[in-house]
Amino acid sequence: MNISRRDLLVQGAAFTSAALVAGNPLRLHADPLGKPIGLQLYTVGDQLKADFDGTLKKVAAIGYREVESAGFQGKSPAEVKKSFDDAGLHCKSVHISIPGGIQEAASYANALGAKYLISSVLLPRPLPPGKLDISAYMTAISQLTLDDYKFISDQCNKMGEEAKKAGLQFGYHNHNFEFKPFPGGMGYDVLLKSTDPDLVKLELDCGWMKAAGHDPAAYLAKYPDRYRLLHIKDFKPLAKPSNGLADSERPAPAELGRGSIDYKPIFAAAKKTQVEQYYVEQEPPYTDMTALEAIKVNYDFLHKFD
Repeated sequence: MNISRRDLLVQGAAFTSAALVAGNPLRLHADPLGKPIGLQLYTVGDQLKADFDGTLKKVAAIGYREVESAGFQGKSPAEVKKSFDDAGLHCKSVHISIPGGIQEAASYANALGAKYLISSVLLPRPLPPGKLDISAYMTAISQLTLDDYKFISDQCNKMGEEAKKAGLQFGYHNHNFEFKPFPGGMGYDVLLKSTDPDLVKLELDCGWMKAAGHDPAAYLAKYPDRYRLLHIKDFKPLAKPSNGLADSERPAPAELGRGSIDYKPIFAAAKKTQVEQYYVEQEPPYTDMTALEAIKVNYDFLHKFD
């Protein structure tokens, strides 16, 4: 297994669900899927490094109750469980964050009561040994072929088997590079067709798919049984589709409602699928406000979504 996007990107650069109060005709604002609003903790990664417990409590104070992990700052599964419990947070999904780390990730997932192990940025060939080289990673991503995605699909199936043995469900998270066009199709479609639907579910990053010029609503409608988790993010308008993670190719991030993505059709499509949870995620850098201010803007956007 290769280093996940969490290592790549980090090193490279209360609450209720929608309901009616008994006897009260006023509808409580909640979220557009009738599910708790989650946060991918990568969004506040620098803050967690500085103050893990304090940042979790600030996340909860905004209103989030569900989180998806993106590393554990060297803490043990028991320590992380206590930190989440103390903050009033629940973790349903754990991103695999180290090479060969599915077993370690499974130990955290089981301690936290999570269900999903998620991975992404899988490479068919290991990079040269030594310190992580971001430029080498970007080059490897840019050189992926359709045949490589068949190999990556086999990796996903094997990881799915490992996750199943641990009592968990494996899932694959997309970026934008899987949608790079080839004469024979796209890598993402190869992954969909070549992975076992029972062993490999999907976490759809709606923002990255849109940045690549494709429609999350259409994929949700076509594969309603494959998707279990969503990442909800926004980007500023693009002059053309983006199919790479290099700085020159990456779209500029934006808070929800302040970018270019219309989430109404996406949420409408998601309601007809088996999606269980969705997570706010914002890519750095934060240019207009701090990360904690940004996740409040994002939460408020979804909390009042109409």
